[in-house]
Amino acid sequence: MAFGIKQTRWLYISLSILSLCLAFTITPVKASPPVTTPFLSSTQPANWLELGRNLYQSGRFSEAVTVWQTAAQQYHNQGDRANEALSLSYLSLAQQELNQWEVARQSIEQSIKILQSAKPSADAIIWAQVLNTQANFQLHTGKTETALEIWQQAQKYYEQAGDKMGSIGSQINQAQALQSLGFYRRSKQQLETLTQKLATMPDSEIKVSGLRSLGLALHAIGDAKSQQVLEQSLATANKIAAKTQLSSILSSLGKVASDLQNPEAALNYFEDAQTAATNPNEALQARLAHFKLLVDYNKLEYAIPLAPQLRQQLSELPPSHSSLNAAINFVATLNRLENPDRVLPSKDLVQLMADTVKSAEKIQDATAQAYALHQSAQLYRRTKQWSKAKELAEKSLNIARQLQAEDLIAQSAWQVGQLYKQQGDRKEAITAYTEAVKSLKALRGDMVAVNPDVQFSFRESVEPVYRELVGLLLDEQPTQAALMQARELIESLQIAELDNFFREACLDKTQQIDKVDPTATVIYPIILSDRLGVILSKAGQPLRYYVTLKSQAEIEQTLDNFLVGLNPVSDSKVRDQLSRQIYGWLIQKPEEDQAFIDTKTLVFVLDGRLRNIPIAALYDGNQYLIEKYAVALSPGLQLMANRSLSSNHIDAIIGGISQSRSGFSALPSVESEVKEISHTVPSSMLLNQKFTTLALAAHVKSSNANIVHLATHGQFSSRIEDTFLLTWDGQINVKELSELLKNRSGNSSKAIELLVLSACDTATGDDRAVLGLAGLAVKSGARSTIATLWPVKDKAAQMLMTRFYQQLRQPRVTKAEALRQAQINLIHQTDFHDPFFWSAFVLVGNWL
Repeated sequence: MAFGIKQTRWLYISLSILSLCLAFTITPVKASPPVTTPFLSSTQPANWLELGRNLYQSGRFSEAVTVWQTAAQQYHNQGDRANEALSLSYLSLAQQELNQWEVARQSIEQSIKILQSAKPSADAIIWAQVLNTQANFQLHTGKTETALEIWQQAQKYYEQAGDKMGSIGSQINQAQALQSLGFYRRSKQQLETLTQKLATMPDSEIKVSGLRSLGLALHAIGDAKSQQVLEQSLATANKIAAKTQLSSILSSLGKVASDLQNPEAALNYFEDAQTAATNPNEALQARLAHFKLLVDYNKLEYAIPLAPQLRQQLSELPPSHSSLNAAINFVATLNRLENPDRVLPSKDLVQLMADTVKSAEKIQDATAQAYALHQSAQLYRRTKQWSKAKELAEKSLNIARQLQAEDLIAQSAWQVGQLYKQQGDRKEAITAYTEAVKSLKALRGDMVAVNPDVQFSFRESVEPVYRELVGLLLDEQPTQAALMQARELIESLQIAELDNFFREACLDKTQQIDKVDPTATVIYPIILSDRLGVILSKAGQPLRYYVTLKSQAEIEQTLDNFLVGLNPVSDSKVRDQLSRQIYGWLIQKPEEDQAFIDTKTLVFVLDGRLRNIPIAALYDGNQYLIEKYAVALSPGLQLMANRSLSSNHIDAIIGGISQSRSGFSALPSVESEVKEISHTVPSSMLLNQKFTTLALAAHVKSSNANIVHLATHGQFSSRIEDTFLLTWDGQINVKELSELLKNRSGNSSKAIELLVLSACDTATGDDRAVLGLAGLAVKSGARSTIATLWPVKDKAAQMLMTRFYQQLRQPRVTKAEALRQAQINLIHQTDFHDPFFWSAFVLVGNWL
């Protein structure tokens, strides 16, 4: 379950040794220490400042608040305006950690006001630190552009003060702020410049810290170079014997390896991090990460001996923000198991959480208190103590509401909803689930770009909330209101999945497309644990609902078998049988009800494994679906932009690689595909050596082309870092491609109408790889995308695409109909009649 999510916590907040600002759980970057202050008596404010720093760094935020309030008052009484401003800046940081946003705003505004009026002007280093705090606040309250501008100012002050680490940290912040604002290439360039800058610096602790921070920043945006940069940090630390930094670097490498699904390497890093630890907290954090990895990979025989030791260590720690978090994460790890008692008796875990709740109250850490109550409720649910579980879950939810913490509300309301559902109270369950979904929507991009240390998983913590609520709404005989809410939830889930894919809010809703085309019927299948539900939407008509009672496992197995059966060497009779079965689930009942009268196009908002199958190839025993209707896919109709492509105004950029390149095989027919299409439609051509990232960018920016056709190797994956296209000079990832395609000299009305990717593949062994296709289709800004679900013989692709463009040039032929005619042509007039060759081509987005 998610733990410790805060609004937009993913941006690394840079700091020198004084600025203390923690985010993304990246250890504060430390610059050269300031000149040490002579020993002062306990009544002097410098001692209060130091004491506050120590409390803050140990996670005792409420105590730090009290101390820094005292320091600010004493500096005020002494007329020391600069240090009063610094005390208020620190105070704001601690208040932000406690979710006290209004008083945090007042503190930082007062700090800035004091500095602006100070005579003489405050030192550059104080300005830098105060601006850093202000940028952090702006970021947390959703004002990323303002935060970016303030970090740019902070960088200048750090450089004036000669604080290299503060300057580097500010630049890392700026790069990630640019990323969240959609300026991917600028962000990447800034991080690459920083990498080069750090490489040329002499070996020092500053360089070690900078490389580690940079490595984590790169990892946060999905850049594969993160591991290399962290390894440089480790090598430098070893070279200069920076022993105090080794454990944190090794732990970072372990987390990266774990995220890259390399558990053996991660395990080694975590073990090394324990050995290298120079203080008990570092050792404990590495041991907890080690333990979590073992549990996640079901290596319980190795995890079981560690559990009692960790339990003992956690109970002995003095209460602090970090120690409470560690205890909660320990229990959350075990709560994910079907039977935690195998590892540690439930009574020990219940006691640990009860102690954590008391400690959280003592140090006024309401967030930790709510999470501890949530984990306690989960433990009581396991032992079927329903009333106690509900009491604790509702306490957690009430604290979450008081904090206005959407992440906390989402998980606590979901838990309350599950408990009402368990007790058979459907109405109250729907109310609680609806509150949870509302909070998840409020989080949008913030919830997906969350600290990976805090037990957050989209598939575990977001997706089930939507599915379980849809299931409740579709129980019994759903009303039109329930169907409309269920449809809206299915679309919201699609948006949430794309947000999760991109690690940011993907798009805002636009137009409800079923009102645009009266000849289209929209089909929403949803796979629930015990059934397949199908909602039909057609303009001007009530929603229809059909249900097939089959388990999720059976449905998914059938879909997987059908996908395997599409291979031309498989038994076609078995394939047709499976195809007819899926046809029966999705199409047959509505056809029998004559729901598709006057329908020309079927638009599918596909769910889960259904995304992997070629809907056009579904078979009724006599005909394929594509022979009856045009077929389009949509990643959620609220994402669509409504506009049709005029056959009179087609202008294309056509690029491709026919030769082997960067380890990818040659595609001999690409050259004839590109040349034939360029003869069919007005176009400019980029083939082989001419098809570079820069050349494509220049053509997109300078031309009026409304079609971009790329015949090159590419891969779709559920991991954004594994979704890319091949250019002559390397790979271009989905975010860079998106920015490139949108760069039309600032003129958004010149958006790309159609993006065609005719030689792509989906990542092997990734059952959600098609999410990468949907993500690219949405994020590219193109109104429609045609791509392949698997690599097709390049000769078949050439014939189909040539035919597609011939059809597209005909008057009043939609994109969906042009693709349909091209596919029918392959079925009836070529040797490529097998579905394997033509059904891989799918149209995503606007079909008009």
